[in-house]
Amino acid sequence: MITNNISRRRLLKGMGACVALPFLESLYPAKLHAAHHVSGNRPQRFACLFMPNGVHPRKWNPDKTGSDFELSPILKPLDSLKQEILILGGMMNMNSHTREDGHYTKTANFLTSMRIAKTVDAKVDSGGISLDQLMARHIGQNTYFPSLQYGLDRIRSGVDTAVGFTRLYGGTISWQGRNQPCSREIDPRMAFDRLFRNYVPGKKPLPEDPLKKSVLDLVKDDIKMLEKQLGIEDQNKLGEYLEAVSSVEKRLNDQGNLKDFERQITPDIRKELARMDLRIDEWAEYAEGVDVTEKTRLMLDIIVLAFWSDASRIATFMFGNSVSNRNFSFLDGVHGAHHSISHHTEDPRMLDQYEKINHWHIQQYAYLLEKLKSIKEGDSNLLDNSMILFGSGLRDGNRHSPFDLPIVLAGHGGGKLKTGQHLKFADETPLANLYLTLLHTMDIDVAQFGDSETVLCDILA
Repeated sequence: MITNNISRRRLLKGMGACVALPFLESLYPAKLHAAHHVSGNRPQRFACLFMPNGVHPRKWNPDKTGSDFELSPILKPLDSLKQEILILGGMMNMNSHTREDGHYTKTANFLTSMRIAKTVDAKVDSGGISLDQLMARHIGQNTYFPSLQYGLDRIRSGVDTAVGFTRLYGGTISWQGRNQPCSREIDPRMAFDRLFRNYVPGKKPLPEDPLKKSVLDLVKDDIKMLEKQLGIEDQNKLGEYLEAVSSVEKRLNDQGNLKDFERQITPDIRKELARMDLRIDEWAEYAEGVDVTEKTRLMLDIIVLAFWSDASRIATFMFGNSVSNRNFSFLDGVHGAHHSISHHTEDPRMLDQYEKINHWHIQQYAYLLEKLKSIKEGDSNLLDNSMILFGSGLRDGNRHSPFDLPIVLAGHGGGKLKTGQHLKFADETPLANLYLTLLHTMDIDVAQFGDSETVLCDILA
């Protein structure tokens, strides 16, 4: 159902395209304009960036707590964003602590804080709804897409015989219900088209296929009409936004090697992949020279565009599935795959590579935060009105440790969060306490989430 909030929002339309726009003052009555400029009335966004395989345990935590802290080596890419972040130590997802499995039980429930059930094949039970989907139930009706789920790895099926858990648990952190994992998009082109085009998978293309044209070319007549209604400041805002959309689309067009390579895999190659225990997507991206950093940033830029235009306020992004063995040899000084390197056995050479991989992940997180911070929204910016979580379900991949998880939260949540702090909570503080706090920050009135005990008053402004 389209609510009044959505129907009032301006769209650029053309054959095969539908582009949501950011808030433009010229298009709204004075009362609505004034209401939008009150910080407490601005839409709040939430995104979670999930990293598999944990971190170098001795290179994550800053030495000091409070506001007078220096970032650790892994967290250094966040230096310019120090006042925008909260580094939260001592947190644990208690329901992920099991001797049965090192990864799947620490991925599927990262945002549910419930214990997952040991199942087979396509049967799954995450224990409950995930944080992002609970938020989407409350605020998703105000946007075209209640939530967005993106990632880099294909979801894998079948049972991991080493631990007896279905691999489906390793491919999602978003759950509409305990038995309903959310589908996830891993192709930047598909993610872009679903956001900006009237795209229906499998539908026969029109005689003049709009998918072959630029999105902005398809709506150019609407753009010309709209510009006549806007003041100078709003014309500049519109130009900035449309340039960002165009930039992402051009980069997508330049990334021919981001396409699906499965059709190119011959039977002989499949046998060799099986012998080397490599997945098709891992081999294809490495062998064909896919720029993993660019692919990641395209996905993050699409999240930015969705938040900017208010097409969605909720998003999740998975850097990799459980036991992700993505090859990180594209980084200087790294020679191998993520999961293998995370089992470092305290080898200094492996630990050094592990740290470099962690550092790369934080660089991508910082990229997203800087983008959000650069976009003005009234007297603040998109990051001010967002809560962007980064974390892993493991502390140390070598020990599969779920204690003292690597957790960072960025953004002021519309002025409700006190950032610029490194806080060390009591050991085994439920991660769900953070989630309960974020729900309250979004004015979602729930008494408990997962195994939460209380809100984290120390992070509230």
